[in-house]
Amino acid sequence: MLLHLSQHKRIHIRENSYRCEECGKAFYWFSTLTRHRKVHTGDKSYKYEECGKAFNQFSTLSRHKIIYAGEKHYKCEECGKDFKWSSHLTKHKKIHNGEKPYNCQECGKAFNVFSTLTRHQRIHAGGKLYKCKECGRAFSIFSTLVTHKKIHIGQRPYKCEECGKDFNWYSHLTTHKRIHTGEKPYKCEECGKAFSVCSTLTTHKRIHTGQRPYKCEECGKAFNCYSHLSRHKKIHTREKPYKCEECGKAFTLSSYLSRHKRIHTGEKPYKCEECGKAFTVLSTLTKHKIIHTGEKTYKCEECGKAFNQFSHFTKHKKIHPGEKPYNCEECGKAFNWYSHLTRHKRIHTGEKPYKCEECDKAFSLFSNLTTHRRIHTGERPYKCEECGKCFKQSSTLKEHKKIHSREKSYK
Repeated sequence: MLLHLSQHKRIHIRENSYRCEECGKAFYWFSTLTRHRKVHTGDKSYKYEECGKAFNQFSTLSRHKIIYAGEKHYKCEECGKDFKWSSHLTKHKKIHNGEKPYNCQECGKAFNVFSTLTRHQRIHAGGKLYKCKECGRAFSIFSTLVTHKKIHIGQRPYKCEECGKDFNWYSHLTTHKRIHTGEKPYKCEECGKAFSVCSTLTTHKRIHTGQRPYKCEECGKAFNCYSHLSRHKKIHTREKPYKCEECGKAFTLSSYLSRHKRIHTGEKPYKCEECGKAFTVLSTLTKHKIIHTGEKTYKCEECGKAFNQFSHFTKHKKIHPGEKPYNCEECGKAFNWYSHLTRHKRIHTGEKPYKCEECDKAFSLFSNLTTHRRIHTGERPYKCEECGKCFKQSSTLKEHKKIHSREKSYK
């Protein structure tokens, strides 16, 4: 018992007595160091005979068996969610009571799990101990390296029975299933908006608090998401490792490449149940649905104008202080958004990356290509509620509506 107390005290005084000779990582307990060493040696002594998968810890094998069997013994009394392990239930309960006992001394950010604080602290330290031998990419968390390695070997063992999509991790499959069920268990107490993923709720809460904890050291711009900062950094490095084999266009993220490929295939997997309109990206469908509900959640305190999208609200706010941080090196014109600068640059370069498959006509903007395609398809999605006349463009419909408003003024 006294030994356990001595070990426990190391958590509070941050004492790491046992250090790995291979990578320099330190641990509170010798048993944890022994387990960690197997990462470097590749030792996987514990094998599950059912599926052939091997593990370096017996506890990991035991957990894997439960996943395979699909058993869930521990239930949350608050929301009814089931868990395979009591430790996961204990962590989950902190979502309901809002308990975050672990604070970062560097930035003050609080966490409900100690391991999450440990991972977070590596952001400040800049330590990336785990390197992929295949491509050289480094990671601060070992589990992230393990997930990354599956990209190279193409391993995706968890499959969705609903749509057939494969995943590297069981937790990713669980999150994905909520797309089909529509389940959104994480609700914002401030505005009532619900989310399918807890991390999305955490990020959303920063809209209300105005918190932007992730700052770019290059230009000083701050972000409410670490992933947004990571994406932003690639603007400075110009790094675009993901290339489209069809047209040669390169992207900073693999998800951007996946979305882009749908331009070539014409795939639109996300359909609106209200009007039947289909979209290539789920976020575009989500934004589209607001058209039917008429919801405008984001209001400008400066002028009272309301918006149905946070991105539109953020853009609008820059009108008041006149902030335009992105300048064109060619002509000096300034823009509120980097994406607007990118589009503008095509005026100087003459680049037209979006090509019509029907007549080979090229465009500098994807939206212009979409409008152009309607010449071939005959599609007229914008209908006048007053007289029933249909149009290819929303701007043409707006102009048309003025005819009716003039007619009413003369009556």
